[in-house]
Amino acid sequence: MGYDPCRVFRKLARNNRLANLRLHSACLQLSQAEFVAPRSGFFPTIRATLNHIYTVDLFYLDAVKGGTLGYAAFAVEKPFADMPALQQAQAKLDEALIEFVDGVQPENLSATVKVHRDGRIQQDRCDDILSHLFQHQTHHRGQVHAMLSGSSVKPPQLDEFIVGDDAGVRKVELDALGWSERDLMFPKDKSHD
Repeated sequence: MGYDPCRVFRKLARNNRLANLRLHSACLQLSQAEFVAPRSGFFPTIRATLNHIYTVDLFYLDAVKGGTLGYAAFAVEKPFADMPALQQAQAKLDEALIEFVDGVQPENLSATVKVHRDGRIQQDRCDDILSHLFQHQTHHRGQVHAMLSGSSVKPPQLDEFIVGDDAGVRKVELDALGWSERDLMFPKDKSHD
């Protein structure tokens, strides 16, 4: 079997789903007061930061799928008032991202994506938009992680979802999603079935 340039995006989409599951499980332990409490970060609360991750995911996922939603994704600054509603919506979006990258073929990675911005249309390669999206998610999850340090909830480990050596410490999340190690290590690869 040769090199599959799509595999990294499939793994990163799964990493995103697993990291969000673990982070959201921690955030679900917060009281509503702690969820909205002012904190140090790019956004002033855990609620605002997690809502930002959601809206940016929505914005870019729509664009890579050929949509024209654009800045309408940001029409409501904080679309989710509480963590349970946000967790459910983000999980659906994470699954939609997995579905998208699972359908990407190598030739699609260099396709031009039109990102509808205020008064202009940004044009970039699909692989660059996906890379940017995954970087954005990681960046802001890290900020929520830091914010949790000042709360009653211990920040969870968020980087155990890519390499095989971490299999023993991600079983809870894999079980919660009904995934196996094979699903994570060989996404969409039928040769390992």
